[in-house]
Amino acid sequence: MTQATTTPAAKAAETFHRLHGRAPHGVWSAPGRVNLIGEHTDYNDGYVLPFALPHRTAVAASPRADGVLAVSTLGDDGGVQHAAPVAVADLAPRTIRGWAAYPGGVAWALREQGLPVTAGADLVIAGDVPAGAGLSSSHALECAVALALLGLADVTAERPDIARWVQRSENDFVGAPTGVLDQTASLSCIEAHALFYDVRSGKSEQVAFDAAASGLEVLVIDTRASHSHVDGGYGARRAGCERAAGILGVPALRDVDITELDEALVRLPEELRPLVRHVVTENDRVLRTVDLLRAGRLAEIGPLLSASHVSLDEDYRVSCLELDVAVEASRAAGALGARMTGGGFGGSAIALVPVERHNAVERAVLVAFAARSLVRPRLFTAVPSAGAGQDR
Repeated sequence: MTQATTTPAAKAAETFHRLHGRAPHGVWSAPGRVNLIGEHTDYNDGYVLPFALPHRTAVAASPRADGVLAVSTLGDDGGVQHAAPVAVADLAPRTIRGWAAYPGGVAWALREQGLPVTAGADLVIAGDVPAGAGLSSSHALECAVALALLGLADVTAERPDIARWVQRSENDFVGAPTGVLDQTASLSCIEAHALFYDVRSGKSEQVAFDAAASGLEVLVIDTRASHSHVDGGYGARRAGCERAAGILGVPALRDVDITELDEALVRLPEELRPLVRHVVTENDRVLRTVDLLRAGRLAEIGPLLSASHVSLDEDYRVSCLELDVAVEASRAAGALGARMTGGGFGGSAIALVPVERHNAVERAVLVAFAARSLVRPRLFTAVPSAGAGQDR
């Protein structure tokens, strides 16, 4: 089998034909993402700097006429799982559990937006975004489903609008209080660039990010530690940020400038100070990172990445043993900087590594995990890739 036929888009199309006896009307796909820096700032109206991964989730789709959404997914083992068919008109929050809630939630959100998706659809999903790794596999799935359903309905929409609809599906249908970072990255990133995105204004800038040209690479370390946004930890921190903004009398923590941080902290109860300190300093780190990238000084962003991890660990308290081990081992072996990426509580870390230190860093991480009897991590180099779109 050629490499082309092993892509998620090809697998989704082939599986659709096998299940339904006909070719799909179209295939759409969306990537996972790495957030270079800017963690837990999106739901505080702040700044983020993600880039898309080459790993994608594809959806082969055809319209139906009976109002039913029928979804199947191809597993890594080649087996196919089928969700219970459901009428789009009957979709309601918390009525679907497990993986099927994600495509169902997207259909619900589009329906609630008044878009013509109630005719139903057959969807077949295939992908290679690592699940549970903090690399936005759920959002890759949701964004691909959104593009597929909009494509079948012949609806053209702006990417920021689609991102908000997908966010609503996850917040209100699935029950995960996520921000808009992941959806925006999956939909809007382009090759060889990181996306500097201002969540409040919706303004974005594609910032050149060609690590290889600087003799560097971004090494992703999937710790394989459990990771989920549908739990109390993420939601509690988001609620704490909202409470702090209320006490400070600002619309969001984005409105607290780094020069005003010390004054703001003394006005807050002790338990909220670390959350605010992280968000305000993280926004500042994003802005400083973007300035360095614009100036072509990519190798100098390492200390900002490392400072981000310290803040996420000590102030926001969303790191874990596996993430800390990955960061510490990679830095000790020659990484210029390293940090956890994603929501935390597990998932992945990233390290900015000189190409000639790749083997040493990888070996050091594996040895460090083995020494602590941790599950062997998965490591790969992340190359900024294209965002979501139609494959065929």
